[in-house]
Amino acid sequence: MVFESLSEKLQNALGKLKGRGKLTEKDVDLAMREVKLALLEADVNFKVVKKFIKDVKQRAIGSEVMESLTPGQQVVKIVNEELTSLMGEKESKLEFSPTPPTIVLMCGLQGAGKTTTAGKLANLLKKQNKRPLLVACDVYRPAAIKQLQVVGEKVDVPVFSMGDKNDPVDIAKAAVEHGKRNGNDLIIIDTAGRLHIDENLMDELEGIKNGVNPNEILLVVDSMTGQDAVTVAETFNDRLGITGVVLTKLDGDARGGAALSIRSVTGKPIKYVGMGEKLDELRAFHPDRMASRILGMGDVLSLIEKAEESFDAKKAMELEKKIRSQQFTFDDFLDQLDQMKNLGPLDQILGMIPGVNSKQLKNLNVDEKEIVKIEAIIRSMTKEERNDPSIINSSRRKRIAQGSGTSVPEVNRLLKQFKETKKMMKRFTDMEKTMKKKGKFGLPFF
Repeated sequence: MVFESLSEKLQNALGKLKGRGKLTEKDVDLAMREVKLALLEADVNFKVVKKFIKDVKQRAIGSEVMESLTPGQQVVKIVNEELTSLMGEKESKLEFSPTPPTIVLMCGLQGAGKTTTAGKLANLLKKQNKRPLLVACDVYRPAAIKQLQVVGEKVDVPVFSMGDKNDPVDIAKAAVEHGKRNGNDLIIIDTAGRLHIDENLMDELEGIKNGVNPNEILLVVDSMTGQDAVTVAETFNDRLGITGVVLTKLDGDARGGAALSIRSVTGKPIKYVGMGEKLDELRAFHPDRMASRILGMGDVLSLIEKAEESFDAKKAMELEKKIRSQQFTFDDFLDQLDQMKNLGPLDQILGMIPGVNSKQLKNLNVDEKEIVKIEAIIRSMTKEERNDPSIINSSRRKRIAQGSGTSVPEVNRLLKQFKETKKMMKRFTDMEKTMKKKGKFGLPFF
């Protein structure tokens, strides 16, 4: 889970204040000491932590909180607001040029994930009706151009390249002209990185910046490097004047030091975050939603957005009709499983639900192999068996178990669960019909 370690410590510290009818300044001091230690252990910049604690404490010991009926809840609310403010208040969107093309310059150190992130960004903005062009300006790293071409092919976005013998500034200029001629309204320039910051790298990036005058300069940093990421961001910002940051590998970052420090130290927003290795796992960064998740309040809006992306509205309507008419089959069940998988790993999804904190997730055994097993059993059935499970006798059950690599008891369990699910659906449908007859509102299914 994102920021698992930090989240657990902050929730423990603030949990001691909840439910108390009265708070003293000493209670707040003790809680803030734990919060301070949690943030420092999460590798948050010391100056950022110092100011954060000061701001929270100043608000928390005010008469409005102390005299409140729920002072502990008020302190949690203040911490939530200050965390949100720390990370940038609200989503910072990409600035598109009023006269296309919009030029985005990607920069960062080697290994941060620039090339993959360039492809992810092209893929994301393509879904927003943009016509992106990827530009290969890394002429030093072996196979860098080939890597970008492979990424471009996977997301179906063209890649402009002039090989590795030309100057990156000339390549960038030629790419912009190519994009204009071919109707590309978004040009994403992938540049060379280094293992560490050096003058040659900065001079080259400044040359590209002056040559094409980009609308956005996005710095790609590895969130798991904590304070090192903040130092890199500071240096790149001083030399290039970055417009935003993309944090990669956020899904594996249990601490959160970079995400909580970068905005305060550089004054530049986090615009996107990488939430996995797949090319569709780049997300816009929402400070308010992230603060809520850290404090165990969930992230319902992101969950809804993921569901809207993953679920087919037409199929959902067809499914509702089938449920109402008692025609729900194993094929429909299989289709629902496929759409559920598109939402992402189950622990990430559960982490977005309010009240589900990291400690609870640790105790929850999310075995995705069980879903694979269910799919195997259903796929081992004939078309007739999927449509009418009542025909599945003992010999058919043995055949299905052998075909799916499972056991007869596992097949029996799935058939029983499916039967119970259909019964439950029927009860809801009957209840809705009854309520409609009585002139009351029907029950929504979705």
